[in-house]
Amino acid sequence: MIAEQKLKDIQKRAAEIESQMNSGDVLGDELTRLSKEYSRLNELLPLINEYFQVVAGIADATEMQNDAELREIANEQLHELNHALPEIEKRLQIALLPRDEADDNSVIMEIRAGVGGEESALFAGDLYNQYKSYALRQGWKVEVVEENATSLRGYKEIVFKIDGAGAYGRMKFESGIHRVQRVPETEASGRIHTSAASVAVMPEAKDIDVVIEDKDIRIDIFRASGAGGQHVNKTDSAIRITHFPTGIVVTCQNERSQLQNKIAAMSVLRSKLYEKQRMEQEVASNASRKSMVGSGDRSEKIRTYNFPEQRVTDHRIKLTLYKLDDILAGGLGLDEMIDALIAADQLERLASME
Repeated sequence: MIAEQKLKDIQKRAAEIESQMNSGDVLGDELTRLSKEYSRLNELLPLINEYFQVVAGIADATEMQNDAELREIANEQLHELNHALPEIEKRLQIALLPRDEADDNSVIMEIRAGVGGEESALFAGDLYNQYKSYALRQGWKVEVVEENATSLRGYKEIVFKIDGAGAYGRMKFESGIHRVQRVPETEASGRIHTSAASVAVMPEAKDIDVVIEDKDIRIDIFRASGAGGQHVNKTDSAIRITHFPTGIVVTCQNERSQLQNKIAAMSVLRSKLYEKQRMEQEVASNASRKSMVGSGDRSEKIRTYNFPEQRVTDHRIKLTLYKLDDILAGGLGLDEMIDALIAADQLERLASME
């Protein structure tokens, strides 16, 4: 059941904010805050208006039933409107669910090869290319922060940033263990192997989200190695940051200058601390509810990519799509998978509130 007063309060608040912003009296940070709030409320207004139109239509049709000449038309309208109302109420309930404050953030992603040797590293490379292609298709930017590449185009580990509004909201359910079943390039006998890689997705933290004290970190400078051309091996530009309270260590050597590497490494460290803080808060507030979709546990086996059958299965929602090539290309199949995960999470949160 929808609380109509809450919907009216949203309409009133949106009108108040619009008036404030148009007055010219609000500037700076306050204008930014109000603009963000108004943007969120403005997303709800069309659905709220539709709800009140249906409710008003039901009231009008009910009154029309008292007129013998209009009763048949009124009954038809009532049948249609009463059928439409539950669906609108459900859409409204989902739209009114508390939003994750980090959903609009950019993301830091880590992919690490697991069991399976070189084949696992190749699969980690496939996952990176999948997410890179998907991000570019969304109009987002991708920047590699740190990589440990293998000779066969795979990665033992790769850390990268996806910069774009709403990136975390779309990508957050990718955290976990991804398995691949296929004949490896390195397999001469044609046997199918199972390998795995872990994916971690963290919202990029802003300075106000996490404060890092100078006394809590040590910054080491060393000579970069690996890919990057001759320049990378001639200068002490690589950065390693150790955070003493948590033991978290972050390195970056992909940028050409020491300053750029320091900025990138601090961004990753801040995001790791922000994720740790968020997970601790979530555990404390949801101790009685185990989420099927959104646990974010990077040790959980979430998805299998089966090449012989050309299928991808997400084990959390028991969804199988026979679109392996499209999903690995970051195409519409990956959108379909992500949309299903978001919908399942929304329904799960709705059920927990009943």
